Amino acid sequence: MSEGQRKDLISEAPLGAGDGLWQACMEQLAQEMPEQQFNTWIKPLVAQVSDDFSRVVLFVANRFKLDWIRAQYAGRIAALLERVYGQPVQLELALAQRDAPTRTIVAPVVTELEPPPETVEVGEDPASGVFKTRLNSALTFDTLVEGTANRMARAAAMHVSGTPGHLYNPLFIYGGVGLGKTHLVHAVGNKLLADRPQSKVLYIHAEQFVSDVVKAYQRKTFDQFKERYHSLDLLLIDDVQFFANKDRTQEEFFNAFEALLAKKSHIVMTSDTYPKGLADIHERLISRFDSGLTVAIEPPELEMRVAILINKARAESAEMPEEVAFFVAKNVRSNVRELEGALRKILAYSRFNQKEISIQLAREALRDLLSIQNRQISVENIQKTVADYYKIKVADMYSKKRPASIARPRQIAMYLAKELTQKSLPEIGELFGGRDHTTVLHAVRKISSERQQLTDLNQQLHVLEQTLKG
Repeated sequence: MSEGQRKDLISEAPLGAGDGLWQACMEQLAQEMPEQQFNTWIKPLVAQVSDDFSRVVLFVANRFKLDWIRAQYAGRIAALLERVYGQPVQLELALAQRDAPTRTIVAPVVTELEPPPETVEVGEDPASGVFKTRLNSALTFDTLVEGTANRMARAAAMHVSGTPGHLYNPLFIYGGVGLGKTHLVHAVGNKLLADRPQSKVLYIHAEQFVSDVVKAYQRKTFDQFKERYHSLDLLLIDDVQFFANKDRTQEEFFNAFEALLAKKSHIVMTSDTYPKGLADIHERLISRFDSGLTVAIEPPELEMRVAILINKARAESAEMPEEVAFFVAKNVRSNVRELEGALRKILAYSRFNQKEISIQLAREALRDLLSIQNRQISVENIQKTVADYYKIKVADMYSKKRPASIARPRQIAMYLAKELTQKSLPEIGELFGGRDHTTVLHAVRKISSERQQLTDLNQQLHVLEQTLKG
């Protein structure tokens, strides 16, 4: 965003510059978030902006909402405020008092409030010169539910946080949206800082790195840019696929990458696909991404989904019966975010209707979600997608042919049908040319086991799953 665009954004609001700053931030959040989510958590916030725009206080109605916004949204809000304003903005969350402002106020914010609000600071304190980490302190290894789907990635991340600069450098974590990649990289940073408080740790989204490169060129401040990035002990960067087609950014990231490795600093990256699957990224950068350890986070398995639901329900002061958690987990398979969304719908439905949480209530609360999900992925679509990927005919999925070039894709399609649809083993067997359910079970177990051992197969399945989920 250019300086002129930033000023235009801030000056558009009728009530003053502070309104423009917060309004621009809200408009961006409204585009990124589901409407109900935005209306519930972001829209009710009241902003107080200092006269020099260096500090924004967001007033929240109660402690529950404050904790939730701090954990889920504070990092993104702080990044957007800085992006709009063009300079660091100190963000705080405070419990709203009865006389709290009812709209955005542009006014000097005193250093001490009486009584002092309970706040969270996102950013560095200009007075103390504390290095800005952008870490979310709520995202730790302790709050991450472990399962088969993320066990290897978690173990590697734990190792990095304990002995940075040695093995697994860089650590490249890939997987679909909402699987916990961001949680994991924050956990690495938080653990390292807990053990070594003087470490210079920075978490950023790749989009922010792009923005920083643009600013450095516009303002001719590359010395400061290099000092910031090349001096880190740990760089945590999310969604490096955003570097696609940005040659200048890729050049600067390559330089930062080399500088950090030379001084034995550690780099942890996330992406939606494995390094060689990245499009429009320079080959030399991909080779660097692939030079350390590459690990995947898969969609959580059933037991892990159940544990996530029960834990998150308790975090919201609610008890979810185990049979309800199993029902939801069986029907919401793709990622943790969708599980959280389903849980919120159930809790809201329960409170609104003043009914106990049960399978029937969950079915009613998730009626639309379940209907959409069941329409999205069909066995027929899986067969066609797998056939196209492995360059065989769809008819081969039903045929009795058994050469490896056909049998292997057929087994993969059976595995995906079991993982991504609600079909039973006999139903899947029927759709694969009338095969017995034991044949399907053998295929599912075989591919599931080999997925844990064969990197190439795991990567192929990841691509197929992402394609099928759209």
